[in-house]
Amino acid sequence: MKSPCQFPSVALLAILCLSWLSTTDRSFGGAPFGSHGSTPPRLSPDYAGVTLPPNIAPLNFRIEEPGIRYRVEIHSTAGDPIDITGRSASIEIPPGAWRELLMANRGQALYVDVSVEGAQSGWRQFATITNQVAREKIDSWLAYRLLKPLFNTYRHLGIYQRNLESFEQRPILQNDKFNYGCLNCHTPLNRRPDTFCFNVRAVSGANHNPMMLVISNRVIRVNRTMGYLAWHPSGRLLTFSINKLSLFYHTRGNTRDVFDAHSNLGIYRVDSNTVVFPPPIASPDRNETWPAWSADGRYLYFSSAFALPEDEFRHVRYDLMRVSYDIDKDKWGQPELLVSSEQTGLSACQPKLSPDGRWLLFTMCKYGNFPIYRSSSDLYVLDLRTKKYRRLSINSNQDDSWHTWSGNSRWVVFSSKRMDGLFARPFISYVDAQGQFHKPFVLPQEDPAFYDSYLNTFNFPELMDGPVTVSQEQLANAILRPKNVLTPSGPARPPSAKPYAGREGAVDQGQMRE
Repeated sequence: MKSPCQFPSVALLAILCLSWLSTTDRSFGGAPFGSHGSTPPRLSPDYAGVTLPPNIAPLNFRIEEPGIRYRVEIHSTAGDPIDITGRSASIEIPPGAWRELLMANRGQALYVDVSVEGAQSGWRQFATITNQVAREKIDSWLAYRLLKPLFNTYRHLGIYQRNLESFEQRPILQNDKFNYGCLNCHTPLNRRPDTFCFNVRAVSGANHNPMMLVISNRVIRVNRTMGYLAWHPSGRLLTFSINKLSLFYHTRGNTRDVFDAHSNLGIYRVDSNTVVFPPPIASPDRNETWPAWSADGRYLYFSSAFALPEDEFRHVRYDLMRVSYDIDKDKWGQPELLVSSEQTGLSACQPKLSPDGRWLLFTMCKYGNFPIYRSSSDLYVLDLRTKKYRRLSINSNQDDSWHTWSGNSRWVVFSSKRMDGLFARPFISYVDAQGQFHKPFVLPQEDPAFYDSYLNTFNFPELMDGPVTVSQEQLANAILRPKNVLTPSGPARPPSAKPYAGREGAVDQGQMRE
């Protein structure tokens, strides 16, 4: 009989087994259990180090690392982790599991572990990617316009809406429904999907450039040409611009350019169907454009510049202004300068106010008022408490503009050409309570390679708290065969303004909204 010392103890066997297990696979996929590498994996799109809404669709991506098998584990402090293993470098995340994991970890870190098996080298595990799940949701729907990045045609374009909690996209209105006219400037009232307006160009009828007005899902054709639009939060009036715009070209660099020879702001009173041009926003010696109301309706923000001849287009720079307004007394204050183009040497445009009344997001570029054609266009934020502004760190070396706020003031969506310099894509950025804008990420798509081959550009994003339910047929009929028609009373232009030769309002060239 052998003595006990001739047999390994149970404890020793356990230690040996644990040691062996620590050097082998922890899953059927064969990914290593050991320490992570120090190099992060290359992902496309770049979904690393970002802050996510808890209700966003899955961030599907492609692993840009050579290999024959791939494994991804997505996990956090609560809920079941998501494991995906296979031979494809395209990672499509199960929507149900993704939704449960994000909602269970609001305010927590979200980790992504990527492993790649080489044909000869075996498995390699990369450094863990750490994202953050915000506590605050983003509005569930996003509206935008899709069109080709061309300058000589707008044959196919439309306004679409996307469910941000899934990959569902629906058309609000496509231009083949009304003889291939142009449409743009979809503007909802307080992010409501049942009350909004947009412009239509080159349609039949006595007024071929009407504004379409939808109030509580009732569609009205307003026979008046209007440019950039901004709802007063009360819903009682709309501010609009009238612009004399011309499109011209350069031989190199950003080839397209826009010159605004003359512009003013007007007020369309929805409740009385009248148009007025208050002197503080319709000065005869200045060009006013890009209106935006504060959340409380007490201030109208806009861009303003001295009118210059067309051959001095590179010297046109807009100041950022605001003017007080009492809607009950119909009383205007005096315009107030917020950001001086003389001091910045830049042109300020596209002001957008956060719903909480704290921040003003705007664009500045080298000159002019059409930033989507300027690679110099950057986003800036002005603190309305201190009146100080700063350039945001989320900018790129390409055009960044066309921005919109979420209803809780914690998210912004903006258009950027940073991916290729040609196509504008929607990017989402989290804004914390201190006004810091976090690293943006591109709108997720079901196919991780979607943006590599999609030939439409996204512009004029607007967040909404639900989907537009008015049908395309209702909107098209209201354009072509209207039953509800309004022709506003009031002057065609400010009394002191010269006649607007050429196009008024938003011009017929659809691509001048790109």
